[in-house]
Amino acid sequence: MPVHVALLRSVNTGKRKVLKEDLLGVAQDTGFPAAKTYLASGNLLLWGEDPGGPALEARLEDALADRIGLRTDFMIRSPAELSAIVAANPFSSEALDHPSHVLVTFMKTPLPAGDEDILRAAITGPERFAARGRELYIDMPISMADSVLDRDWKKSKRAPVGTARNWNTVVKLLEMAQA
Repeated sequence: MPVHVALLRSVNTGKRKVLKEDLLGVAQDTGFPAAKTYLASGNLLLWGEDPGGPALEARLEDALADRIGLRTDFMIRSPAELSAIVAANPFSSEALDHPSHVLVTFMKTPLPAGDEDILRAAITGPERFAARGRELYIDMPISMADSVLDRDWKKSKRAPVGTARNWNTVVKLLEMAQA
């Protein structure tokens, strides 16, 4: 049966709380009786015949808003897409050394033209990034609290809608989706 990995943006931070029961309820509401969550950071695996894509993202967003009154974005990836994302990691050796500081930002759309140059110019420390399609890989050997990418660009109006997961979470979600 097909599986979809749904990643919620900006949940369980501040007042944007989403309980596991609510996520599983959203899955039921959208026709996915077989669903699992992983961690409390907005990771939902859905098993069902739905083709996925932007239409499923919109349905999940509407269902969450209807259920708990919170509107946020969902990014959907298939196991094949996640596998390709893992294989394409330009920071694979860094991911072995410090996996919790290697992030993948899953975006709804690719990075806008010209933004890579803007980001490179803004970075003054050792953090690095690489854009690949709808994903932005980030190596933050420094404290994430000191990240220019996290602090400035992600909060700017230029940044595409997206949500970041550390390398440990990305790999675990792939394992769960392929099980």
